[in-house]
Amino acid sequence: MSLNTTPSSNRLHIGIFGKRNAGKSSLINAITGQNLAIVSNIGGTTTDPVLKAMELLPLGPVVIIDTPGLDDEGDLGNLRIEKAYQILNKTDIAVLVIDSSIGVTKEDLDILSLIRNKNIPFIIVANKSDLTTEFSIPNEIPKERVISVSTTTGKNIYELKERIAALAPSEENSKKLVCDLINPHDFVVLVVPIDKAAPKGRLILPQQQTIRELLDTGAIPVVTRDTELTKTLEKLGTKPALVITDSQAFAKVSAIVPKEIPLTSFSILFARYKGNFDIILQGAYALKDLQENDHVLISEGCTHHRQCGDIGTVKLPNLLKKYTGKNLNFHFSSGTEFPLDLSHYKVIIHCGGCTLNEKEMQHRLDCAKKQNIPITNYGIAIAQMQGILERSIAPIVNS
Repeated sequence: MSLNTTPSSNRLHIGIFGKRNAGKSSLINAITGQNLAIVSNIGGTTTDPVLKAMELLPLGPVVIIDTPGLDDEGDLGNLRIEKAYQILNKTDIAVLVIDSSIGVTKEDLDILSLIRNKNIPFIIVANKSDLTTEFSIPNEIPKERVISVSTTTGKNIYELKERIAALAPSEENSKKLVCDLINPHDFVVLVVPIDKAAPKGRLILPQQQTIRELLDTGAIPVVTRDTELTKTLEKLGTKPALVITDSQAFAKVSAIVPKEIPLTSFSILFARYKGNFDIILQGAYALKDLQENDHVLISEGCTHHRQCGDIGTVKLPNLLKKYTGKNLNFHFSSGTEFPLDLSHYKVIIHCGGCTLNEKEMQHRLDCAKKQNIPITNYGIAIAQMQGILERSIAPIVNS
């Protein structure tokens, strides 16, 4: 995949943290060699987290996140600080920027403690080294994690990029979406319904990623709508090694595809790719235990214009009420808004998380696990409610 077209969810997320006027935006401009962030002598120029997908050598495709100052003031300032802290949930590598002329402060130590508690690889940048010859490092900070730089003179900017790159996880440990389930030259049929919710002129991200990985593996993807699936299988001339469908068409596709042909969904593949498959599977089994007036959270990682028949707000609630025979209370969240307190809910049904990076999806799973709230995803929930869960997870379980 071209570096320029790598989805943000597959890019390494580098969070830049620090107090107002520590030089976070200047540092971003220095390490990227571009004027990506607005720089001002006025503290608090960055008022909200700003995410920028780009290429950063020697790392490659990354997302740089510029965050508000950790010492912002007032009610609005507190909200900005909270947003900065939330960015830790999607941060793969943390860069803490400290003003050398001021030294390490309580705000710096507070966020450093959170970074370490979340086991996020980090480096501490003592910025503005051209303004002072003395910088005291407290005992709480490991000296080997500190690098002295100047965005004005360019001191140690190259070395900083090299050290950030050294913190990146190894490519060898990257998870597979589908390539380990098939072989080169296998036919794989992808069922892509085209309805009112389908984006005009393009495929959604899970479909794009799956097709690309199949091509990289040397398999032969065949893309069809659910309305043409029967004809596609007849004309293919050989049995496909795997059929992957959009979750919304699960029941129809399952009835068409012969039992001997493995069948799964994009959402189920992403459950394995993005998080803990076992937790999400157990969450689906918990759907049958829902009782009258229980509260259910349906959460999506992206934000989009909801239309008639929307899967999250319309189709899933209707399926769940029919499956349980209960009157249920539904709550919805989307984008970056994911409740910290989940105790109100009996179960959470999350989307496949294609727009979330692995770090953030894992954070949401961990939140549910720590609060003992079952969590599943769209595809596995739909398969469970339509009685085809065991068949749809067989390609993964048996791989």
